[in-house]
Amino acid sequence: MRALPALLFGSVLLCGAAGAADQPVRELEPVHVNAMRDPEVRKYKVILAGLDAFDDYHRMAPRADRLRFRLDKRSKVEDTGPAPAVRLVGNDGFELPLPIGADGRFTVPRSDEAEDADSELELNRKRKLYRIAADIRTPGLAPNQRRLGDLRLECRVTVAMAKVEIPFVLRALINSILLTTDWCSFFDNKKNTTFSFTAEQPVLEAVLVEGNRSALLRSSGRSYSVPLGEGTWSDDAIIELQYAPPAADKQEDDA
Repeated sequence: MRALPALLFGSVLLCGAAGAADQPVRELEPVHVNAMRDPEVRKYKVILAGLDAFDDYHRMAPRADRLRFRLDKRSKVEDTGPAPAVRLVGNDGFELPLPIGADGRFTVPRSDEAEDADSELELNRKRKLYRIAADIRTPGLAPNQRRLGDLRLECRVTVAMAKVEIPFVLRALINSILLTTDWCSFFDNKKNTTFSFTAEQPVLEAVLVEGNRSALLRSSGRSYSVPLGEGTWSDDAIIELQYAPPAADKQEDDA
């Protein structure tokens, strides 16, 4: 019976982004960002919910200085457009461009102006190409390593954002099925119940390591499944990802 709630939970997190797609969107002005219809959009109030969750549960990743966001490619369709650009845009001409690093990550500041303007976070790409996702990284880890506490905090942030995006009726349904309003706690100390994360490239193998212990995790394509709530693993446990060689990555994109 655990599979159904876990599957529904994962679907709801995806529905959060899909729910945003139902909101009216502005056409980006060509002076600032390449104009296109149906860009990737997140309401600023959704971002604020993520920032609040990051502050509330920061103890899970105390060395991560701030919440960052990353651009996750959704589609195998080649992106032939100009460099991605992100901005906050709202009522009465409010606009705040946000710089994107070479690694595709960026931060969103707290801003009373942006909140008062009922702003949206807009990317100059159609939704089918990218999604905007939370990204929490403790400094000092190798590029192929993820800290368990960072991922636990990502769950809290992602859930907080999803709860703002999805309808009340759907939130109530999930609460009744999971028997809690704290959705990430559904995974606590439940064997064989995992939460899936997306890597930046296809994964050959994912191994959870702490001290002398290790456990092979399920992985498929760019997805790998993590036992977020198993209390026998501390926040400092490390997921080591072995990536597929570039040739395999290209074959997946061509599939």
